[in-house]
Amino acid sequence: MNTEPQETVDRFIDLRAQGWSFNRISAELGVCRNTLIAWSRKHCREIQNLRELQLDAVAESCRINRAACLEQLSEDARRIREELAKRDFNEIPTTRLLTMASLLRTEITRLAAPVRLSQEIRPCSSEDYPNPSVDWQA
Repeated sequence: MNTEPQETVDRFIDLRAQGWSFNRISAELGVCRNTLIAWSRKHCREIQNLRELQLDAVAESCRINRAACLEQLSEDARRIREELAKRDFNEIPTTRLLTMASLLRTEITRLAAPVRLSQEIRPCSSEDYPNPSVDWQA
């Protein structure tokens, strides 16, 4: 039986998704740390989903469009590949261009990753096994 008000649990999920520590949340909500840890286990998917959505909202609010960023990075990578094709690999700037190309590939891979969300499909009575869930990509 849940003795804590749902508003407190919802506030905990929101604060945890924002990256607050258990100690800081405990001081804010007046709930003991052990309870917060239990809530974190119980609501881990909601916390992760909210964190993903908040990060996406921050990117949107900063007018950082993932598709536009990905397009620009791809264009930069293409231009660097073209420049590398013209270069003699004995020139010093080539190493810098190779490093830049590697960094761009890493950033493209990160930005191209889909947002992952999940939802518990039924509660599991054992703490030894995670609750079954359905995952999807947005």
